[in-house]
Order: sequence, then structure tokens, then C-alpha cells
Amino acid sequence: MKLGVYNAILHDRSLPEALKAVAGLGLTGIEINTGGFLPALHMPDMDQILESDAARDDYLALFEGTGVSIAGLNCNGNPLHPQREIGEKHAEDIRRSIRPAHRLGQTRVVTMSGLPGGEPGATVPNWIVNAWNSASLDVLDYQWGVVADFWRETDRLAADHGVKVALELHPQNVVFNTADVRRLIDLTGATHVGVELDASHLFWQQMDPVAVVRELGPLVLHAAAKDVRINPENAALHGVLDNSFRRLAPEEERTHLGGDEWANEWPKNSAWDFVALGRGHDTAYWAEFLTALHEVDPDMAVNIEHEDVSLGRIEGLEIAAGVLLDAAASAGVLR
Repeated sequence: MKLGVYNAILHDRSLPEALKAVAGLGLTGIEINTGGFLPALHMPDMDQILESDAARDDYLALFEGTGVSIAGLNCNGNPLHPQREIGEKHAEDIRRSIRPAHRLGQTRVVTMSGLPGGEPGATVPNWIVNAWNSASLDVLDYQWGVVADFWRETDRLAADHGVKVALELHPQNVVFNTADVRRLIDLTGATHVGVELDASHLFWQQMDPVAVVRELGPLVLHAAAKDVRINPENAALHGVLDNSFRRLAPEEERTHLGGDEWANEWPKNSAWDFVALGRGHDTAYWAEFLTALHEVDPDMAVNIEHEDVSLGRIEGLEIAAGVLLDAAASAGVLR
């Protein structure tokens, strides 16, 4: 297996500096962001890479001798956002990521399934959490039609380029659990769309990532190593769907998500938090996770995604890398 880092946490430095940081952790892969919610800071010349063999070769030369190679491209976003300014851009980012992936010798592009509005003419996405009423099922029927059309077309593009698209099972997307994955494949007949198994989003939904890997089998194409800690006292009072987020003001540091959308501040007394590996689930659990992934694909890439706000960038990566390497050694999945 190839163990690495998703590069978003290293966007504060140049690509050569990021590669040095990853190598220093004892890891060998880096997943490169190529658009979506975040800019492609470590691949700014994507269009040139698409058009010029020299530009492609110059980019690949940056990795030579570092001990770190590209381990997938990532363009997480909402390609089905009803505001064209956001949805069209994120959809094009997926298409633009598939094409250079092929030219860079990559076979995996990570993204999200997307979330449309609830009806034609909507201006904001609509995530149906609990479809107990018929109107909610009407919304889902409409959304699944939008999803199927987009992914049927995108699957053909991916197949033409020998690339597989791995969807993160992220809530606030139409596809966020095992049943949704099966439904997407059934509706589209997709052969080049599957799953990026990010355990963190499954943990807080009370899903078992190991069971999901074994249920989906070859549909699992790629993986993210990110942990979640449930805070029982807060979860007991507010549940895991608590919406106590705070809107950040323009003068505060905040992440732009496209159009006039921005990331909010995480709840103070949260029901759950993203944490570094080992702070939610122990090394033995991660060894079992890696074992399940190895059963599906012995060459699968597993990349750390660091979003533990209590830890610095490198500090969090060091903790996560230590747990991941120990788990891999215990599972015997490294060559």
C-alpha cells in the first residue's frame, strides 16, 4: 500500500517544501488538490500540463529524488450546486482533473457526488436528512435525476482516459452512504466511479468503515486516513446533526467555498470533532481498517487528511503518520 498525505494542509508552503515534509514523516505519497473548494496551489500550470509534454515532464521532475510521488488528484467540491458560478466551476474542475491525471500517470481522482437544489430554479443546495414525508422523496427523486445524468456523462469521460473517480461519502451530498453508492451505480451503469473511503464521515454517522469496505469491495478505490472523536456529553444533548455553527465575518480568516459561500466556525461544544489518527480510534482499529483495504486492493493509496484544529499542521501530521505507520506494520500491508 502507498501511505501519504492529502496536500491541502501543506498549502502554506511550496510543493518542494511540502514534498520534503511528507518524506520527513516516513510517507511516500501526496494527493494533490486540483480545484473544487480549494485552489490548485501545487499544480498551478494544469492547462499547460494538458497541452505540453515539456510542462508535464517539468512538473513530474519536481518529484524525482524526493521519495514521494503523486498518490491521486483531489477536487472536492459541489459539481451540482444550483448556482452556476459554483456548480459549473466545480464540475469543470472534475473534468479538468481527469484529463491531467491521465497525462501524469494517475488513475484516481477524488471528489464528491454533489448536491443540487430541491427543484428546478433553486438557488441553494437542499440536503434531505430524513425523508419521512412524501415531499422530501419528491426532492430526492429530482436530485437523483440530476446526479445520474452528471455521473453517467462523467463516467464516460473517466473511462475514455483510463481514470477512476472516487467519491468521498460526505454528508451534504446525495451520495453519502453504502446504499447511495449502490443506487448511483445501478442508475448510471458506471464502471469508472467508486468510493474514496474517508472513515471520518462514517464514524460520526455511526457507520463502521471496516464493514463498509467489505460490503463495497472493489467499488472502494482510494482511502483517506482521518479520525473522529465523539464527545458523549454534547452528543447526548444535541445529537450529531447539531447546527450550532457561527458565521464568520468578512474581516475574520475564513475559507472561500465558491460564489458567496464561506466555511463557518465549528461549534464550541461540539457533538464530535475531526481529530488526528489515534485520538478517536486506536492503532488496532486502524490496522483492521488497512487490512480491509488491502483485501480489496493491495496497492491502494491511503492518505492522511489533517483537520484537527487543536494541532499544528506538522504536529498533527506527525501524530497521524506515527499511528498510520504503526497500524500498517501491525497489519503487514507494507512491502
